[in-house]
Amino acid sequence: MSRHWFLTGASSGIGRHLAEIILASGDDLTATVRRPETLGDLAARYGDQLVVERLDVTVKGDIAPVVQRAEARRPVDVLVNNAGGGIIGATEEFSDADIEGQISLNLLAPVHVTRAFIPAMRTRRAGRIIQISSASGQGSLPTSSLYHAAKWGLEGFSECLRQELEGFGVFVTLIEPGGARTSFSRNLQYAPANPAYQDTPAGQIRAMFENAGDELYTLDPQKIAHRIFDTATSEKPPLRVALGGDAFGVIQAALKGRLSALEAQESLARSVAFDS
Repeated sequence: MSRHWFLTGASSGIGRHLAEIILASGDDLTATVRRPETLGDLAARYGDQLVVERLDVTVKGDIAPVVQRAEARRPVDVLVNNAGGGIIGATEEFSDADIEGQISLNLLAPVHVTRAFIPAMRTRRAGRIIQISSASGQGSLPTSSLYHAAKWGLEGFSECLRQELEGFGVFVTLIEPGGARTSFSRNLQYAPANPAYQDTPAGQIRAMFENAGDELYTLDPQKIAHRIFDTATSEKPPLRVALGGDAFGVIQAALKGRLSALEAQESLARSVAFDS
């Protein structure tokens, strides 16, 4: 039987590749974009199999009507929260609007979209929720504190949600890609530079991003999209899927470092219990 997918951020990059794979498989797709004309070629090719909805996922009040129309068309089997974006800068360099925009786009939006689907999936006792996170959801790098804050938050939210919903047959999975060659990297924003950071790790990392070409982004977004499709359609998908050798290395180093630091503090941790 074919499935019905709901995909945010479907206009380019991994989202666009995933949309093409979904439709080629014969499944139905509700794709949300800010500019519907970006999917005009797919709409012409696939007809009723594809419904394109205009949606800015950061506008909370617009989410529920779009979700309701998708569910009325046909119950949604797979939700993919893919929309996102990044900004580079030292934390001091970000404006209040930068902070609110990053948290809204990369954390609050997937939380609100996910919550809109939970009741129906729970009632049907079936569903897949795919969160496009990042290796940045477990590792960290100077200049990306807002992106890390959002992705680490999404990781915690999704890990908890997995435990809440698995008993209902609804599985939540975090996809953690490394550097993919997509419009995400080309559309990175940059906070106004503070000269005080020029010769610090933050300044050096900023310069790396500003001067980077495709060599920094080694992952094929089409291959990533295929792995996402395979994961979402598996019988019991894992909680996390790391994609890319760079992602594997970043996450492995982060986990080993945290475990080593924790184990070094074992006696300290145990020292604050009441005396027997």
